[in-house]
Amino acid sequence: MDLLTLILFVAGLGLLIVGAELLVRGAARLAAAAGVSPLVIGLTVVAFGTSSPELAVSVQSALAGQADIAFGNVVGSNIFNILVIIGLSALITPLVVSQQLVRLDVPVMIGVTVLATLLAQDLKIGRLEGVLLFAGLVIYTAFLFVQSRRETNVAVQQEYEQEFGERPRGPAQVVLNLTFVGIGLVMLVIGSRWLVNGAVAIARAVGVSELVIGLTIVSAGTSLPEVATSLVAAIKGERDIAVGNAVGSNIFNLLSVLALTGIVSPSGISVAPAALNFDVWVMLAVALACLPVFFTGYEISRWEGAMFVAYYAAYLAYLILAATQHDALPAFSNVMLLFVIPLTVITLAVTVYREFRARRRRVATQP
Repeated sequence: MDLLTLILFVAGLGLLIVGAELLVRGAARLAAAAGVSPLVIGLTVVAFGTSSPELAVSVQSALAGQADIAFGNVVGSNIFNILVIIGLSALITPLVVSQQLVRLDVPVMIGVTVLATLLAQDLKIGRLEGVLLFAGLVIYTAFLFVQSRRETNVAVQQEYEQEFGERPRGPAQVVLNLTFVGIGLVMLVIGSRWLVNGAVAIARAVGVSELVIGLTIVSAGTSLPEVATSLVAAIKGERDIAVGNAVGSNIFNLLSVLALTGIVSPSGISVAPAALNFDVWVMLAVALACLPVFFTGYEISRWEGAMFVAYYAAYLAYLILAATQHDALPAFSNVMLLFVIPLTVITLAVTVYREFRARRRRVATQP
């Protein structure tokens, strides 16, 4: 692996991050100028924008014939978003989870994850499956738009202005923001090409599969916009944004990135058996784990954040041991399956049960 390969990879990643930022800023301000409510902008334009690196990389990978990177990027990003982004954010400060997130967005995330898992069982995400997933995105976005029309108020408007500044006024501002969008798209296209080429070269030089590279380096790199958004939100005390950003990105990754990649790829995306047998189920387990964790007091505590980060470290360790066929892999797998995972399940079950009992007592004592 030469220095040029690393430079190509890092430069591509940098272009993706800067391009996504320009795209989000420009598109959000254009939407505001067109009269779209700030809440809809946050739930749609910003969510699409922070997921644009994943979309650019997965589409470029699929068109270039690197299906393992395309699929691994989506699966790896969804695992990373929950275990690392929410985990690190909770370590900074315990995170507040809104009731809407528990009642609507997390069940939607679990539902689309189950759907994607079922669609991948034939080892392929074709155009028909892509259209089905994208139809779910249209329905979900329309629902958010209808809901947001009831919630637009002065406080939401002020929140928009704090994030993006004043609404753009005049043709010069419109042209400027159109330029931002155009430059951002160009940077995403070029950056995704450089990053994919660099990732393939790194995989060949290190001797690991493109799937592992997609699940780890590529997925973590394309998730950096979400990392920055959630950690800054947690530091500023906007704890609900930190959680909602990660959950929303997971929904868009499946309904937008995976869907559009399957649609534009001439023969669909092939799913590696190794990914179907392990990584897809990890993605589903992580999504399911959110419900009991988020349900307990509508707060993610520091110990739960630490647990999330520790599980991601264990996931990476497994991938590395499996890729290198290390002798410690069987012992590591047995410890995880026979001790760590059952203990975690029992702990979560006891926590949920205690929370349920506490709520029943509060209801019983109310006059």
